[in-house]
Amino acid sequence: MSTSFALAQQAAHAAAAHQTYPQGALYVLATPIGNLADISLRALHVLQLVDAIACEDTRHTQAMLRSYGLERPASQLLAVHQHNEAEAAQGIIARLQQGQRIAYVSDAGTPGVSDPGARLCAALHAQGLRCIPLPGPSSITSALSVAGCLPTPAQSHGFVFYGFLPTKNMERQAAIRALEQEERCVVLLEAPHRIAELTQSLHVLGERPITLAREISKQFEQITTLPAQDAAAWLQADPQRCKGEFVVVLHPCTRPAADGDARTTTHILELLLAELPTKTAVKLCAEITGANRNALYEQALQLKAPK
Repeated sequence: MSTSFALAQQAAHAAAAHQTYPQGALYVLATPIGNLADISLRALHVLQLVDAIACEDTRHTQAMLRSYGLERPASQLLAVHQHNEAEAAQGIIARLQQGQRIAYVSDAGTPGVSDPGARLCAALHAQGLRCIPLPGPSSITSALSVAGCLPTPAQSHGFVFYGFLPTKNMERQAAIRALEQEERCVVLLEAPHRIAELTQSLHVLGERPITLAREISKQFEQITTLPAQDAAAWLQADPQRCKGEFVVVLHPCTRPAADGDARTTTHILELLLAELPTKTAVKLCAEITGANRNALYEQALQLKAPK
């Protein structure tokens, strides 16, 4: 642990120790997405206070804790990841019912947002147990804060968080065609080995601005805004630009909306049905528009019925 974090521990105790930390509660704790100094004082205090820490990857979390001088015995680190979240929740419920305090952290950023944590919290809510958020780093809000997305005259501020697009080419292309109609900001995530493929797919958006943000808060952070049609060439100009985790922000679409939300949803569904099986098209349309999946399925059957 560096001297800086020793001082941070002292500051954390001075700033947060007097606050209330209920027993029998899960503390959903955001951790740095790259820069260790982004940890909050309250997070440092809670990581010292809790009886155990549930984490997406125990080795990753132990390394993070060691950086802050908070290393824990292995018995106090509980593995809770996408493959065991439902089962692991039962063990955490039992601990909380005994009055323990437990923190939950993902590998980086805010748990439950494109990371494990949602099933765990849902299971605790069902048992009447408390989940307490400790806000902090998030690649999504970090990218949005500097993207400079301006609302179009026809819509108010807002954004859609989509996360990772489908990996299969046809499904990805259909999803992008549907998102082409979305007037709000759209936030995507992408891994380094697929970012080149994604930018090539986004070429269909033409002059629509997109912001590429990679390695947010890390030493080689890079954020640029450019027309979607130029993104693939920008990446190819320097091999280093393809390295690191990406947040991709599609700026608001300036195309006028179709006549009302219902017609826009129908148009998106028609685009997806033209490329994909009915169930897949309905699933993607529901994710993009927020419309009821059952209603969309009935509408899809009507659209595909012989005229």
